[in-house]
Amino acid sequence: MNIKPLSNYVLLEPLSAKEKTDSGFFVPQTADKDRPEQGKVIAVGPGKKVKGEILPLSVKKGDIVIFSKYSPTEIKIEGKEYLLVREDDILAVVE
Repeated sequence: MNIKPLSNYVLLEPLSAKEKTDSGFFVPQTADKDRPEQGKVIAVGPGKKVKGEILPLSVKKGDIVIFSKYSPTEIKIEGKEYLLVREDDILAVVE
C-alpha cells in the first residue's frame, strides 16, 4: 500500500476500544464508546496552504492520536479499514 494524503489530511489505522480497564474492570457493551476515538497515523499530507506557504502538520507517522468520532471518512484499502481525517479534527497526541 502506498497512499499519500493530500493537503492537511491524515490517514489513520483505527485502534479498537479497550473492553477491559487497566484495573481489571470490564467495560459493558452499553457504555458510550462514541467519543473520542483513537488511531495510529499511517501517512500524512504535506500540510495546509496558508498565504502561499505550506504549513507542515504537527502529527507524524507512528503517532497515536485521539480524534472526534464523527469527523473521519472511512475507507477500505486491500480489505482493511482506514480513516481519513483532517488535522483540525485531531484532538490530541497520546504520549
